[in-house]
Amino acid sequence: MRIRPASPVTRTLLALAVTVPVALGLVTPAAEAVPDTGAAPDSAATERARVPLTIGHRGVPVQAPENTLASIDRAARLGIGWVENDVQRTKDGKLVVIHDTTLTRTTDVRKRFPDRAPWKVGDFTLAEIRKLDAGSWFDRRFAGERVPTLDGYLRRVDHNHQKLLLEVKAPELYPGVERQLVAELRRAGWLDRRHVGGRLVVQSFNAASLRTFHGLRPEVKTGFLGAPKPAELRDYARFADQINPDHTKVDAAWVRSVHGVKGPHGRRLEISAWTVDDPRRAVALARLGVDAVITNTPHVIAKALEEAAQGTAGRPLTPANVPDAA
Repeated sequence: MRIRPASPVTRTLLALAVTVPVALGLVTPAAEAVPDTGAAPDSAATERARVPLTIGHRGVPVQAPENTLASIDRAARLGIGWVENDVQRTKDGKLVVIHDTTLTRTTDVRKRFPDRAPWKVGDFTLAEIRKLDAGSWFDRRFAGERVPTLDGYLRRVDHNHQKLLLEVKAPELYPGVERQLVAELRRAGWLDRRHVGGRLVVQSFNAASLRTFHGLRPEVKTGFLGAPKPAELRDYARFADQINPDHTKVDAAWVRSVHGVKGPHGRRLEISAWTVDDPRRAVALARLGVDAVITNTPHVIAKALEEAAQGTAGRPLTPANVPDAA
């Protein structure tokens, strides 16, 4: 994937008009450190608090094989505090971290099990999946990397002091996966106040599944993957704290509509836009008011957003400064 460096445009913008709610955990580390004294914040602290969150999509998949422990370890070394993953279920009922509903793209399953087409995740036991190489397809340096179990992944995220945007992938294929996910999160210690208070978001494209999960653990923050029409937002706000769209669906009017609705925890709905690998587009989305950007290149995007915030205080914002902001 070819990534363009941050454009000089990012150094000529004024303060980004994004407020990231500390109480819900959507903040940069610097913003978290600013104490609430009741006094007016200094301008530097305000600028940093307005930088949208950067979330590593499946870790850092431009530098390590996606959805592996190597990928989130790489994110940690780059200073990326939030990572996103995808969860599915094996034939024998174990939760594993993998994006596609088949094993062919990111493992050597065709070589290991040539007669098991179409190689669906749900057709293999955990023991069989553990035999697969989930790293060599990306680079031979990662030969022997495995498909992680959700339990192992959660423990590594904790070890790295990271936070998690967890996607329930294709839940319609795995009846009852929501209740199983709750049990797994509980066993791994991820339903305590520290995690629920700002380190975990569960999301899905499947509204029914997300509604079920919210009913089981209403204290856990949730996100719906999609871009509902403004008239539909209040229905989603009954069970979703975030509306997380394809970034190409985002414009200023839609952002205002989403932010104008309160979610199940009484705070305005948030927006995490995906998948944004162009720094100029990320800065434009920040100007539009998104709360977070999900990206394959989190180190590049985080730098661009930080430079935009640091280099523009006190300058007027006009559409001409961001030609691709719409």
